[in-house]
Parts: sequence; structure tokens; C-alpha cells
Amino acid sequence: MGMINVVCAVIQDDDGRVMACQRSEHQSHAGKWEFPGGKVETGEDPRDALRREIREELGCEIEVGDRLPEVKHDYGDVAICLIPFVCRLGEGAEPVPHEHAAVRWLEEGDFPSLDWAEADIPIWRHWIGGQ
Repeated sequence: MGMINVVCAVIQDDDGRVMACQRSEHQSHAGKWEFPGGKVETGEDPRDALRREIREELGCEIEVGDRLPEVKHDYGDVAICLIPFVCRLGEGAEPVPHEHAAVRWLEEGDFPSLDWAEADIPIWRHWIGGQ
């Protein structure tokens, strides 16, 4: 079994809050919180993959910024290499959860209170500690 490349967006607003999405009941790891994103197709640029995934999942455009350190995680049934990018919503973009149960904007102190997908935990820990 090979490692699957997955991109995710750490979307920040003008107040410094960060968007988190809750996985729906039909997804694996249902109810867990994560940064939105998805699989990188073969030969696809990670930034293009992220823009495509956010259009599919949240129905809006994003501006993709700096790449953060990647996280490798083995869930047992699948091993992923999670590639996070700091992002902002595009001009006038309003995210709508097409695939998620919920979307929330988090303050720094909110992160530890949510039940996160395991691969996403090092990303928010890095984000809080290393901004």
C-alpha cells in the first residue's frame, strides 16, 4: 500500500481565526474535525488540487499561500502524506459545506476542544505554536 498525497487548507480570516470542517456521517472518520482538502490526483500540482477540492467541498475560491510542514500518518487502512497550505478565502467567497456536517471559525483556544482527525492535530499544534 502506497502513501496517498492529500492537501489541506488552513484558511485564515482577517481576524486571525482559522476554518475547521466536521466530517459528515457518510465519510470515514465521521464526526472528526479537519482542515478542508482532499487527494492530489496523479500529476496534479498540490496547489491546483487544493483549489479544486475547496471548490468541490465548500463551493468557493481560495488564495493559496505558504506551504506548511507535511504530516505523514498511517490510519491502518490508509497511509497519507498531508500537505497543508496557509490560505485565504477569495474575494467575496462564502464557504458552504457541500460534503461536511459543519464549518466553524476557530480562535486559537478552540482547537484543543474539538475531536480532530489524527493527521490534522500536528498541523494546528504547529499553527498555534509557530505562526
